[in-house]
Amino acid sequence: MKTKMIAAAMLAAAAAMPALAAPAPIDRIASPGPDGKPGLILKGVIVPAGYETFYLSGQLADPIDPAKKETVDDFGDTKTQTVSTLNKIKALLESKGYAIGDVVKMQAFLAADPKLGKIDFMGFNSGFKEFFGSAGNPNTVARSTFQVANLVSPVFLVELEVTAVKAPKK
Repeated sequence: MKTKMIAAAMLAAAAAMPALAAPAPIDRIASPGPDGKPGLILKGVIVPAGYETFYLSGQLADPIDPAKKETVDDFGDTKTQTVSTLNKIKALLESKGYAIGDVVKMQAFLAADPKLGKIDFMGFNSGFKEFFGSAGNPNTVARSTFQVANLVSPVFLVELEVTAVKAPKK
């Protein structure tokens, strides 16, 4: 009788404990491209409860040559600035145990390239594709892209904010 009561108590305690299973997977909702294949960005992302979240503030490009940081040319065109900014974001993510593939949301702020007189959206997407939807990272993100009059300094053409999520440490 005593053994049955102990067994019943253990079953009740086990049922009351939260499951130790991994959280549900992230649901990345694809947006079909013109060819019917998944598009460059997602329609949205559902992140189940239990994931750790890392919000990065807006990041800007580093100068091509650290000794020169006075003109747009010192930071490069839109594609160059996009790649520089994403490399900086990648390093920040990795410093906290995240990977570029953990990014689920991006907000991109683009200023006009003075040489073109408009934003270089194709250049931005070209740099973006080096990091997302690529062989190195097949994941892509939910993304909003904004054309802005200016960024914090006229030398910058690209500012990126990202949100990354990952399953919690066990």
